[in-house]
Amino acid sequence: MQIFFKCNGEWVHQNEHVSEESMDESTGLKVREAYINVTRQQVEDFHGPEDYWCQCVAWSHLGTSKSRKASVRIAYLRKNFEQDPQGREVPIEGMIVLHCRPPEGVPAAEVEWLKNEEPVDAEQDENIDTRADHNLIIRQARLSDSGNYTCMAANIVAKRRSLSATVVVYVDGGWEVWSEWSVCSPECEHMRIRECSAPPPRNGGKFCEGPSQESENCTEGLCIQDKKPLHEIKPQNIENATDIALYSGLGAAVIAVAVIVVGVTLYRRSQSEYGVDVIDSSALTGGFQTFNFKTVRQGNSLLLNSSMQPDLTVSRTYSGPICLQDPIDKELMTESSLFNPLTDIKVKVQSSFMVSLGVTERSEYHGKTHSGTFPHDSNRTFHPIHAKNKAAYIQNLSSLSKRSEMRATGIFGHLGGRLGIPNTGVSLLIPHGAIPEEASWEIYLAINQDEASLQPEGSEVLLGPQVTCGPPDVTVSTPFALTIPHCAEANSEHWNVHLKKKKFQGKWEEVMSVEEETTSCYCLLDPYACHILLDSFGTYALTGEPLSDCSVKELKVAVFGCLSCNSLDYSLRVYCIDNTPCAFQEVISDERHQGGQLLEEPKLLHFKGNTFSLQISVLDIPPFLWRIKPFTACQEVPFSRVWRNNQQPLHCAFSLERYTPATTQLSCKICVRQVKGHEQILQIQTSILENEKETITFFAHDDSNFPAQMGPQAFKIPYSIRQRICATFDTPSAKGKDWQMLAQKNSINRNLSYFATQRSPSAVILDLWEARHQHDGDLDSLACALEEIGRTQPKNSNLTETQIEESNFSYSRQNGL
Repeated sequence: MQIFFKCNGEWVHQNEHVSEESMDESTGLKVREAYINVTRQQVEDFHGPEDYWCQCVAWSHLGTSKSRKASVRIAYLRKNFEQDPQGREVPIEGMIVLHCRPPEGVPAAEVEWLKNEEPVDAEQDENIDTRADHNLIIRQARLSDSGNYTCMAANIVAKRRSLSATVVVYVDGGWEVWSEWSVCSPECEHMRIRECSAPPPRNGGKFCEGPSQESENCTEGLCIQDKKPLHEIKPQNIENATDIALYSGLGAAVIAVAVIVVGVTLYRRSQSEYGVDVIDSSALTGGFQTFNFKTVRQGNSLLLNSSMQPDLTVSRTYSGPICLQDPIDKELMTESSLFNPLTDIKVKVQSSFMVSLGVTERSEYHGKTHSGTFPHDSNRTFHPIHAKNKAAYIQNLSSLSKRSEMRATGIFGHLGGRLGIPNTGVSLLIPHGAIPEEASWEIYLAINQDEASLQPEGSEVLLGPQVTCGPPDVTVSTPFALTIPHCAEANSEHWNVHLKKKKFQGKWEEVMSVEEETTSCYCLLDPYACHILLDSFGTYALTGEPLSDCSVKELKVAVFGCLSCNSLDYSLRVYCIDNTPCAFQEVISDERHQGGQLLEEPKLLHFKGNTFSLQISVLDIPPFLWRIKPFTACQEVPFSRVWRNNQQPLHCAFSLERYTPATTQLSCKICVRQVKGHEQILQIQTSILENEKETITFFAHDDSNFPAQMGPQAFKIPYSIRQRICATFDTPSAKGKDWQMLAQKNSINRNLSYFATQRSPSAVILDLWEARHQHDGDLDSLACALEEIGRTQPKNSNLTETQIEESNFSYSRQNGL
């Protein structure tokens, strides 16, 4: 037996071989070993198309055998880290992510972390994870985690230290409760104090902001004349003060008597001449008034005849606000209002002031309370509609799904698919491979409407529907994407958005904050929807905590109309609902049962969290064709009713009356405005006759009739192209062309540690892309992003490699991407 070496295609002289022979004790066969030495100079002097290589060839009378090639490279480790860890200040139990990208080297450097110059052992501390691409992740920060962290990189050549990153874990402190007020001093003042001890500042923490003590007058302003007590005031001053009080009281009494006389006069006149059912003796004062309704047990169209007396078998008192035509910045301090009339009753309203003006119309309200929320398309963009095309927009209420149908199911297998509830904006994406092979699951998706809803705590508000997906007892191997619409104007400076999950016995717990760094799940907040990557099914909801008065909820304003039982009356219902498709869908369902007709394209109103109320007015009513009761042309809704409107769709009802049955056209304006805020005007121009209304289907997405899509047709990116993208970007690259750049080019810039813990980060990023682009499927933008990554190259890269990469991405685009 002989052994030879060949290096770079040339035989090595046998004089350079070193051979050793031994005997295998188990077999008794002779074993020959050989080796050669390769010097650094030889490697540096070699210039070829590939690395310096050698292989050995063994020969005997039976033949020859070749080994694999062994590459010989010069080891090195550069000095500078590609990314040093950055210091952070985090609250206790917050998440800490320290990023580290070691210097380029051959062989690749191994990384370990030091805390205060002591090694960090992730195997002994379950709260620490160092597996994710050399990053250090502390899931829940403890006070003991504060310190200086250093990233150490080493290979066979050298060791390198990164810059140290200082991590500070802090506890927010504050004042304790104010003390009791002290005894009133001779200077007519008392004081109280508070301490900054909850907890007190330590380790360089700042002192609490604001004063530690305060004082105020303790005699309610009666301590006057250079702070002299009242018993020292001269009698002359007391007499002057008494005279002023006496004259003021007499003046107030005279005014009160005059008002009572006028009120009684109007009351007697209205009772003797008209016999009205509703009296508003305070109407002369204007503004918002409280009035009483006397209700009739059974609806009777003869109520329009003033000479006939109704059967008043039931009498109820109802208080509500009314306002004048031009209510400038008036606040309504009561929660009751005209837009929620009593259930199944007819109310006839007439004020004494109407009688004094000679107006004798008697409008009727036929009120019902309705529950629900409201609808629109998922894009939530509205375009101007010309008069000729306006009819094509109007909703055909009879074609919409009922409320009980806000649910979708489908049977899915290993190939995955997509499940959505039509016209609600709620969808579920099951990735390829999430379900085991040879298995099939029946997956369902539903919007909760009848169950007890989430009650937000403190200043939190519900931003979208509560969504249930299941079955809850199965586990997926790859995160699925749940899309929930929301109505917040997304801005991290004004909103803190939370994801909550319903637990056993109806309790809810917070899963994460949208801006939080966590590896348990991922939330991406788009302008109109939140896309959530989850590992388990269940019931989820989005809540928002306003951080300032500039926080905005987007409301959809829609106007519906229908003829009342009396052929001369026409009802207008103005809805102000959360701008989510499922909420508008519920309003459509309610209006379908009432025979309502959508009269104008809905508009968006930006409602600020500044505590100012909402005003809704009917303007520009044709004076000789239509009329509306005085003081009912404007209604006002308290701020809290609009801001926390989660249970029922908020709407105001207006009743208009035609002078003659010949009037078949209605034109007016609906003004919806927040006091000191945004305003929208809806122009109404419609025919009130049923036979003249066109029946046109409401606009929807092309896939709205296919709630479940299984297999490859459910995805926008072809599976073969997807596999190539994952193979390219999942492999770490010294040039930065990895999954992190893929995420950056797709506007995913935060919480990258979540993707680092996934088996294929690129695949999860593409799943998130599929969820965000389920309606537009903008493959061109994705292809452009890949081409841009392909053109990215360091200064020392060669042209040949760059051309190869560009040609690969160009090929992808030509083949469907």
